[in-house]
This record gives sequence, C-alpha cells and structure tokens, in this order.
Amino acid sequence: MSTPRSAAFETLPANASRFAEDVAYYLSLTPRQLPSHYLYDELGSTLFEAICRLPWYRVTRAEQHLLHLHARDIFAGAGQPKTCVELGPGNGEKLAGLLHAAAPADRLTVHLVDVSSSALEAAARTLSTRPRVNVVLHRATYDEGLTEVGREVGSGERVLTLFLGSNIGNFDPPGAEAFLRRIRATVSAGDSVLLGTDLIRPESDLMLAYDDPLGVTAAFNRNLLVRINRELEADFDVSGFSHRAVWNAPESRVEMHLVSTQAQRVRIPAAGLDLTFDAGDIIWTESSYKYRPDEAVGMLERAGFRSTGQWIADHFSLTLGEAI
Repeated sequence: MSTPRSAAFETLPANASRFAEDVAYYLSLTPRQLPSHYLYDELGSTLFEAICRLPWYRVTRAEQHLLHLHARDIFAGAGQPKTCVELGPGNGEKLAGLLHAAAPADRLTVHLVDVSSSALEAAARTLSTRPRVNVVLHRATYDEGLTEVGREVGSGERVLTLFLGSNIGNFDPPGAEAFLRRIRATVSAGDSVLLGTDLIRPESDLMLAYDDPLGVTAAFNRNLLVRINRELEADFDVSGFSHRAVWNAPESRVEMHLVSTQAQRVRIPAAGLDLTFDAGDIIWTESSYKYRPDEAVGMLERAGFRSTGQWIADHFSLTLGEAI
C-alpha cells in the first residue's frame, strides 16, 4: 500500500527523494528488488573495500596485477591521453598503480565519478601523492558524471575512460551494452575505454567470493537495510534477514538476495510503503554477470569501439577499445 507520492517525498532533500522513489518502485516489483548502487553509502563503501582484501575475492588483485603489468601498453594503445575518467574509482589504488607504472610524462587530469562521497575522498587522497596529476571529483551517477566531464574536457584532448572492477557486470546484458553506447556518445573518435570484466570461473570459487566465511559480504548486503532505516525512517529488523548468494548458470550471473527469516511487517514512511514478508521471501539486491573474453570484445564493438588490446589473468580480463 502506498501513500500519495507528494505526501511521501515532498519534504525530502533531492538525493533522499530519489532514494525514496527508487525504494518505493523496486520494492513493489515481483520479486522485490533494490538497485545495487545503493549498497555504497559510507559504511557500504568501507565494507566493500574490506571485501576486496579478502583472500576469496580475487577480482581486485587480478585486476591490479594486469594494470601494473600492462600499464605502458594501455597508455600507448590509448594514444598517451591527457585526460583519464574513472567511473567508480573505489579507493583510487588501481588508477594510482596504473599511473605509477605508466609514468605519463605530461600533466594529467583525472576525473573521478562516484555517488559515494567517502569513496571519492579516499580516491582523491590516494591520487594526491602522484606528481603532475590534477584530480577533479564528480559526486554523481555515471551518466551525470559523463555529461559533466564532457562539458569540461577540451576539444581534441585524448581521453581514456576506465570502467574497472567488473562494474559492468552489475548491468544486465542489454543494459551493459546501452551503457557502453552512452560512454561512446560522450567521447570522440580516437578516444579509448578500458573495460574490466570478471570471467566465468568454477561455481565454488564464486560462492566463496560472494558469501565469504567471515561474513563481510553478508554485512555489506544487510547494510542496505540499515541505510533504509536511517535515511527513510524504516523499521527493518536487520536480524530478520539473511544473506544469500546463488550462481545462476543459464544467465551467467551471481545473484545476491536478502532473505526474510520469518513472517514480518516493515514500514518505510518516507517511501510510502507498508510491506509484509513471509519466511523465505527475498529482496534481490545485486546481480554480477560473468563473461567470456570474446563477450567483452563483442560488447565494446557493438557499442562503437574497436578492440585494440586484451589482457587476461586469473579469470579476469582488461579490454581496451578505441572509439570509431
């Protein structure tokens, strides 16, 4: 049951209003869902950084290894860009490592785009140690950030856009290709994109990565309910939901769910929701698609990029594409 939209949202700040509207919409779907980017509030971002350091989550280490090993080839293949744009920079360590290994001779402007202010601040601190690097922060969605960067980049400047960490895997296949086309629409012919993709690996490895023995990923997932309670005046009993990760082989994706462990009622006044859950009901919070190397190339080519390099290690790939 929903209250009138104006009554639920009219007193909220803009960001909270968007959050409330999304919560109201997605929790009304079947199955109930929540957009995965809302996992990354300040605490969520901190928990995700901890996940990246777990021995069972190998994505970050594999990607950092590839970035360091092939940094010079990446920069050369991208035409020695003067501007780098990273969508979702995390703590900035991956880009810092890439710049250290590539050692660009000229001054470089780096645009960082993220919805998390804490992630942006951490990345800015990491990159502040790099000489001849000017850091520009955009607290915005990817689409908003790309638009802002497009207005600020000078005509004729070579641009390298980085979308790392297999963040592309949080989109379904049509959404992933649509997003890559939006990147293509904001850059010029000759500009480049570097795409990080997690590859299909044994199911047992995936389950350890997304349901780790220390419970860090479970805390990351359940923190979304904590955020809704705090920001939207909800009364979720966080202890009444468990974390579940499953491998959906036909769709090549890991799914994260929050599972109600009991019959319960939840009110979210700021979203105008009054919900009931039975034991076993789920909230689908994230999908993480896994790829074959040729699928990463195909996505870029269909979006208007020509593949100019691909590097693979430990079930992870980096694919460089040039806008045509």
